[in-house]
Amino acid sequence: MKKSSGQLRKDIAKLQEQLRQAETREAERIGRLALKAGLGEIEIDEGELQAAFETVARRFRDGQRSQKPGATTSDAKGTIATAGSGPASGQAFEA
Repeated sequence: MKKSSGQLRKDIAKLQEQLRQAETREAERIGRLALKAGLGEIEIDEGELQAAFETVARRFRDGQRSQKPGATTSDAKGTIATAGSGPASGQAFEA
């Protein structure tokens, strides 16, 4: 059964509200974690902070989530890599 354009608009409005609520929950969660980590006390440009968040997001998307700082892994060529923190590991955090 096809929906009327009016019903589709209502569905879209409902989904937009659900999206807004989900984004708000996510923002509050990340904000709480950032404050716990001390990011609220650091004087840092928003662009730099966003770049640092993007680096962290990329790290977790690339499957490095299970690696702990200092853990070592080796690739097919036998090259050993160390997962750490700071500029050498690609993280752009400042203390």
